Amino acid sequence: MRPSEKIAVVGAGIVGLAVARELARTRGAQVTVLDKEDRVAAHQTGHNSGVVHAGIYYTPGSLKARLCRDGVAMLREYCAEHGIPYDEVGKLVIASTRAERAGLRRLAERARENGVPGIAELDAIGLREVEPYAVGVGAVHSPHTAIVDFPAVARRLARDVADLGGAVRLGAAVRGLRERGGGVEILAGNSRQVFDRVVCCAGLGTDAVAEMAGRPGDVRIVPFRGEYFRLAGAAKDLVRGLIYPVPDPRFPFLGVHLTRRIDGEVLVGPNAVMALAYEGYSWRSIKLRDIRKIVTWEGTWRLARRHWRTGVREVYGSLAKRAFLSAARRYVPSLTAADLARTTGGVRAQAVARDGTLLDDFAIDVHGPIVLVRNAPSPGATSSLAIARHIASVVPGRS
Repeated sequence: MRPSEKIAVVGAGIVGLAVARELARTRGAQVTVLDKEDRVAAHQTGHNSGVVHAGIYYTPGSLKARLCRDGVAMLREYCAEHGIPYDEVGKLVIASTRAERAGLRRLAERARENGVPGIAELDAIGLREVEPYAVGVGAVHSPHTAIVDFPAVARRLARDVADLGGAVRLGAAVRGLRERGGGVEILAGNSRQVFDRVVCCAGLGTDAVAEMAGRPGDVRIVPFRGEYFRLAGAAKDLVRGLIYPVPDPRFPFLGVHLTRRIDGEVLVGPNAVMALAYEGYSWRSIKLRDIRKIVTWEGTWRLARRHWRTGVREVYGSLAKRAFLSAARRYVPSLTAADLARTTGGVRAQAVARDGTLLDDFAIDVHGPIVLVRNAPSPGATSSLAIARHIASVVPGRS
């Protein structure tokens, strides 16, 4: 009997684990997941707000739009199968001024084009029937937008990989990678192995792995820290589900919003501040080597020249609680400064092109036996099972 193909997946976040499960399940591959941390879901997966996006924002026909809609259905079914709480709390995207109504209409049209179910356009009275303490001149309601515990999903996926005969090696940082004889040799931790194929789902570590593979590419990861407050005490009762602003089409970030989590907490945020390290979860997280890589990428400078005013506002928001409060009070005016308490945030691995463009769509490159996931930010977690199915279809078979 011919031995099964050996495939390494770099990264034990939700996307990497979903890919490993899919390759083991559908191709019978012998899969090994490699991650430098001591637990799964240590970075983006474990630091997001837990929203299962319905697909209302994304360009129709894009990879994001297609895989998000497929991913929602797959994730809902997966959670039901494994008893993972999944709650369709619904989302309101609120226009706070008349000037935002046109953007709201376009958003509703896009959502319907993407096949998002149940989309409704509400007036000022209608939106208060959904969120009694919210205000605005109108809103788009997505009743099937949900919340889930993504780290719990990742842990279940890791169990699936093991049950399918694969391995999840934690504390195994990839220190070297090169093509060899039609396969790929990887030095991870203190061991060296040869695999038939490698799929990189390294998130914030994507550039480092791509450089090892000799495939630096035409985009680079620029880390953006998202900071949050949480609603304290009785203020949590002011928000039933998810309250979002009308997005600025120039940016992939959605702006400060209010998000009920599966644990009952309500988050306010995030902002989007360029981090000073790839894993820069606070202003104190500074790595000069990371800064050099980030600022020497020509796309970073072009991005900064184009959006420096927005960057200044985001830094101010990072340092001033009242900026978060002001943003939240546009939608829930009864909030006070005493209602907001600092909580943990996350870092988004955002791909930036040479011309300074923030890459909006998912991006997956295939270089012989090496597959590089270049860009899979939000809704990457929502789409993870569909992304895995897509990647399994593009990973070359063993000759």
